[in-house]
Amino acid sequence: MALHYNNRMTAHWYVLRSKPNKESLLFEQLSARNLEAFYPQLKAAPVNPRARKFKPYFPSYIFIHVDLDQIAPSTLQWTPGAVGFVSFGAQPSAVSEELIGAIKRRVDEVNAAGGEIFDGLKQGDAVMIQNGAFAGYEAIFDARISGGARARVLLKMLQGKSAKTKLEIPVGLLARKEKRG
Repeated sequence: MALHYNNRMTAHWYVLRSKPNKESLLFEQLSARNLEAFYPQLKAAPVNPRARKFKPYFPSYIFIHVDLDQIAPSTLQWTPGAVGFVSFGAQPSAVSEELIGAIKRRVDEVNAAGGEIFDGLKQGDAVMIQNGAFAGYEAIFDARISGGARARVLLKMLQGKSAKTKLEIPVGLLARKEKRG
């Protein structure tokens, strides 16, 4: 929904900060007021089935499309879950339509590729298995298995040896191995 007044569009995209872990609450509050909001989220593969299935792409930030001449910024800043606008000086800073479109395309690409675990993960990248029978083992990411919920990794069975075993596991068990610098 875009706001129109006198046949000319006066709404712009702005960034509204949320309280920690209150992005969903803020998004729901804005939607309940019939305001156009964009809350980019990535598919997550949690180990715990009750954990969140999506995670914010920009934690603590929601994009909102409004006309600040029609709706006072203070009204939005006092919305439950909100902290305030991203501003330069005293004015909330507008975000271009092109940037919003680019973010939407990127989120769609990452989610179509399997979600956050696969964001930037390439064949040959080192990963750690976090849970399950192989918890604590280092592996090499080999491929995403169709459907997005499983991955094939090459498990380093013997430390110091070149022997590797192919293993297919749920992506929720994997974490990108931190590079030591």
